[in-house]
Amino acid sequence: MQSSSQDPPYRRIVEELRARILSGDLRSGARMPSIRQIAQRWGVAIATATKVMAALRDEGLVVARVGAGTVVAARPDLQQPEPPPRQALNREHVLRTAIEIADAEGLGAVSMRRLAAELGVGPMSLYRHVANKDELVTQMVDQVFGESELPTPGPEGWRAKLELVSRRQWQLGQRHIWLPRAISFTRPLLVPNMMAHTEWTLRALDGLGLSMTTRIREALALHALVVTVALSRADEVEAEQETGVTLTRWWLEQQHRSDELLDSGRFPLLATIPGEAVSDLDGLFEYSLARHLDGFAVLLQERTPAGPVHAPGAPQPYDRSP
Repeated sequence: MQSSSQDPPYRRIVEELRARILSGDLRSGARMPSIRQIAQRWGVAIATATKVMAALRDEGLVVARVGAGTVVAARPDLQQPEPPPRQALNREHVLRTAIEIADAEGLGAVSMRRLAAELGVGPMSLYRHVANKDELVTQMVDQVFGESELPTPGPEGWRAKLELVSRRQWQLGQRHIWLPRAISFTRPLLVPNMMAHTEWTLRALDGLGLSMTTRIREALALHALVVTVALSRADEVEAEQETGVTLTRWWLEQQHRSDELLDSGRFPLLATIPGEAVSDLDGLFEYSLARHLDGFAVLLQERTPAGPVHAPGAPQPYDRSP
C-alpha cells in the first residue's frame, strides 16, 4: 500500500515501518522504537506516535512482550508459543492495563486481542476475569470512579457540595478522556463506585424540601453538564490522534477563511470575541456549572415560604412531583 502526501502523518510513518518489517530490515522479535522515539525521529506529537503503534498492532505486524516492550511479530510459519507472563494475571492488572490503553489511544483501541497482547497472554486467558468487552468497559468505569473519594460529610452548603462533586468528575474526565463515551443516562452502569457519586449528590440535597424525582434529575443534569463539555475535549484529542494536527495548527489553517467571514461585516459581534474564549474548555465548564447552580438556587428560592406567592393558575415552580 502506497501512502500519498494527503495521508495523515501517522499513516506515512506506518507505511515506512511496515515496509521495513516486510522487507526483513526489522526482523521477527526485533524491538520496535518506543512511542517517544517515533515522536522525536519523525517530529510528530506523542498522540500521533501512539496512533502509529496502534495501527501496526492492529495489522498484526508488532506485538507487546512482557519485559521487552513492543517487538516485530513472528511470521506465521515461525510462530512460537506465547511466553508466560512474569506475574500472575489478575483482574486488577487486566483493568489497569485496559485503562492505560484507553487513556493513550481512546476507547476504540481497547479490544480483548489488543489487551491480551499488552499483557503477553493468550486472549482466552482474559475471559477468566471479564466476560466480554462490554463488561471490561463497565469495570474500567468503576475502577476510574474509585479514584475519586468524596469527603464525608463534605463542605458546608448544597452549592459547595455540588461544585465539589462536579469538579471531581471533570477531573476524572481530564485524566481519562474516554470516560464520557462509556457513560449512558438511559442504560446506566450499575457499578458501586459510580453509584457512590450519585448517592453522594443526592445526599447533598438533603433538607431542601425536594422530591426524590427532582433530586435525581439534578444529579443527572450536573453529570450531563460535565459529560457534554468533556466530550468536546475527547473529540479534540481524538482529532489530533487521527490527523496529527494540533488545535493551534488547525486554527492557523482556518485563519484565511475565518478572516474572510469576520471581515465581511456580517458578524460584528463574533468578530470581537477573543480567540481563547472559544477553545478554553475549562472556562466553559466553570461558566456552565456556575450558571446552572444559579438557576437551581432560583428554584430553591421559589419553594421557600419567603419566596413569591403564585396566583391561582399561574405557572408553578418546576418541582411539583410527588
